Amino acid sequence: MRERQWITARRAELDDLAEQLTKQLQEVQVERDELAIAERVLNRLAEQAQADAEAAASAAPVSARVAGRAVLLIPHRSDAADEGALPGDYRKILAIVREADVPVQVRAVGERLGLDTEVRGRLEPLRAKMTKLADRGWLHKRPDGRFAARP
Repeated sequence: MRERQWITARRAELDDLAEQLTKQLQEVQVERDELAIAERVLNRLAEQAQADAEAAASAAPVSARVAGRAVLLIPHRSDAADEGALPGDYRKILAIVREADVPVQVRAVGERLGLDTEVRGRLEPLRAKMTKLADRGWLHKRPDGRFAARP
């Protein structure tokens, strides 16, 4: 008889333990699923941060070293003989603005350049380039944010 009681008691203990382990396993699986989602979010944020860093790097002043001195690759308009002194992408921007008879928005220039203008942040490097052209006297930036060609 004792053996039967012991077996019954042990089986009850093992059933309780199995129930606890099943519950713990479910909790572990839920947490693992949450961690997988968090990892995907972090990966997306890291990709966005990298894209933002690349955009910021492209918006940084373009310079080169000549005879050990830093020189601007985007010269002031008064210092350059003509727009041929500008890098190719800046010449394209300048040509698009000049073709327009009215001041243009950055979005319109981006569309002409084939940029994805619907994605937030894709136009910021272009805006930085156009602002740089305005700062150096190649374009005029109006208070409303539009750009016009200088005569």
